[in-house]
Amino acid sequence: MLRIHEIVSAFEQVAPSRLQESYDNSGLIVGDPQREVKKALLCLDSTEAVVDEAIAKGCDIIIAHHPIVFGGLKRFTGANYVQKAVVKAIRHDIAIYACHTNLDNVLKGGVNERVAQQLGLSVKGVLRPMGGALMKLGVYVPMEYLEVVKEALFAAGAGNIGNYDECAFSLIGEGSFRPNESANPTIGVAGKREVLKEARVEVLVPMWLKERVAKALIEAHPYEEVAHDWVQLSNVSSEYGAGVIGELEEAMDPMAFLRHVKSRMGADVVKYTKCTVGAVKRVAICGGAGSFLIGDALRAGADAFVTSDVKYHEFFDAEERLLLCDIGHYESEKYTIDLFSSLLSTKFPKFATIFAETITNPIDYLR
Repeated sequence: MLRIHEIVSAFEQVAPSRLQESYDNSGLIVGDPQREVKKALLCLDSTEAVVDEAIAKGCDIIIAHHPIVFGGLKRFTGANYVQKAVVKAIRHDIAIYACHTNLDNVLKGGVNERVAQQLGLSVKGVLRPMGGALMKLGVYVPMEYLEVVKEALFAAGAGNIGNYDECAFSLIGEGSFRPNESANPTIGVAGKREVLKEARVEVLVPMWLKERVAKALIEAHPYEEVAHDWVQLSNVSSEYGAGVIGELEEAMDPMAFLRHVKSRMGADVVKYTKCTVGAVKRVAICGGAGSFLIGDALRAGADAFVTSDVKYHEFFDAEERLLLCDIGHYESEKYTIDLFSSLLSTKFPKFATIFAETITNPIDYLR
């Protein structure tokens, strides 16, 4: 028996909701977290037509990339497509969950890595690494409990740096304390100062894991009062942020690269800029609207930048030094549902998932 909160938890482990942008509304939008679900419909947009498809196929949850609700709803009268979809989902007891910019902002298993894979790129890193995503925990531990506490911190998600885990720094020193009459000390007696060897342990912790790591620390630490501190770091993260930078195995002629992008991404149209690039090898990627990263792509030495929703004047920002490719918003993110399917099949092998057949792209092209 699988419940909605278990699905939410599985997505949180890959793309924590705290990574979403301030304007976003990722998470459970419709539904009871404790409700049992048996079949999911995976899609890019949870429109009314998609809700109809879920009803027809007996799905009790819709998992979408784009949230159907971005702002607050004050009325539920069916006055627009958002209200119609939400009202119908509630009426038929269908849950709606969205994993949007939080999935855009993770490197491993994220939207941009999936686009890079589709284009045959080897990913080299995040295009604009996220700042403020890391905290440092420092805690004082008696020597005989050092490994116990470290293991608990690692198990809770602390100490991960890029391709390394269980990373920690320890410094041995001397600690002292005197319990008062109300204390119940693990070591020492009330009214007497105790001096013993302690280690200061420092580990990095993603900000969204702070509460979980703090809980693990308190449960594993032997002291009644745990002396520790948290420091917000300004370090940028190598695993979280906007866009990715990757490289082709072999350089391609710009026009050949454009045809490659059009074919591999299933795009009907590719808008692109003039450029002086002789060959394309280093490529920047941003699924969805990515014009805010044009400068980052140039600074990263990209020969091409594949994204969408580029405005007229923003094409000039490439300064003919970059092959700027706009393939369309839907086209740049439609393979996101592959990520949903992979995550769910790995975590819950017996849970049924269906790719939506409804094409939700609001844009059509005269061919």
